[in-house]
Amino acid sequence: MSKSESIFAKSCGAIAAMALSALPPVAMAHDEGFAAGEPGDPAKPYRVIDMQMQEASGSMAFSPAKVEVKLGEQIKFVLTNTGELDHEFMLDTPEHNAKHKIAMEKNPEMEHDDPNGKRLQSKASAEIVWKFTKPGTFEYACLIPGHYEAGMHGVVVVAGEVTTKKKDGDHQSSKESMHDHEH
Repeated sequence: MSKSESIFAKSCGAIAAMALSALPPVAMAHDEGFAAGEPGDPAKPYRVIDMQMQEASGSMAFSPAKVEVKLGEQIKFVLTNTGELDHEFMLDTPEHNAKHKIAMEKNPEMEHDDPNGKRLQSKASAEIVWKFTKPGTFEYACLIPGHYEAGMHGVVVVAGEVTTKKKDGDHQSSKESMHDHEH
């Protein structure tokens, strides 16, 4: 490598390091794993939860506002923004969402297309498949400035033991629909 190539390579490395250091802490936190579980596998059975994002009469909400799952269960959240404003769905601990909310206040146009979060424009929809591998109470929230305060947050309670298997290998069914997709 020539001297000019070496200087160029070092400069590129320094620029990349500066760019990474400018990212908000929440953008890099995903390297540490996810507090609420792990991204799911859409090829495996899951329970579907239709999650509506809405606003009315000065308040904002998710429907349903509470979701109960079994430890080890895989959920497909079908997100639909029925409102007139952009909304997001961020699944994490209340503590992590509180930190992320502060970052969003500094950068309200931050876009999300993460395994545990999506930002949706009005009338748009998206899906998140998530496996709840950790027990506890987690939160889904819209962290766009003002939305959380207007009521746009809900809880996921993960309890119990790992779901049991049926003879055909599918997880035990629950009240919501189960889907076994072939690929």
